[in-house]
Amino acid sequence: MTFDQEWAELREAAARRSAMRLNSVPAEGGSGGSGDLVVNRDELGAIGNDAYGLRTRLSKEGDLARPTTHEAGVALTNGNFACGAAVLKVNDFWQTHLKTLLDSCAHISNHLDYTKAQHAKDEVKIEGDLAPISKLTEYMK
Repeated sequence: MTFDQEWAELREAAARRSAMRLNSVPAEGGSGGSGDLVVNRDELGAIGNDAYGLRTRLSKEGDLARPTTHEAGVALTNGNFACGAAVLKVNDFWQTHLKTLLDSCAHISNHLDYTKAQHAKDEVKIEGDLAPISKLTEYMK
């Protein structure tokens, strides 16, 4: 068998596999399960709520040690202790990372709220688009 023949057979086999995947719904246990997009809004809401709760707690409890740590760093620096600058640096790093974490929690919460709302809008639009098709199907019987 020449290279061109083998290459042609491989392309045809790949095209058949691709066409079968595009033209059918996988059997149970395969990827996808049913042909419908499934988003469980309750799960999205619960995760978004957890992210919001974590952000709320972090904003309060993550900042508890900041004032005393800062005061300790200033006092050590004023007392000519070399570790004072290190304590202030740790305080600054903590603030930076805490802000990043708070922003991430807010982003997750907001994104899931948006996803939940957008999915509901898409569902209404899809159902509206399918109504005329189902009406046509009745006439075709």
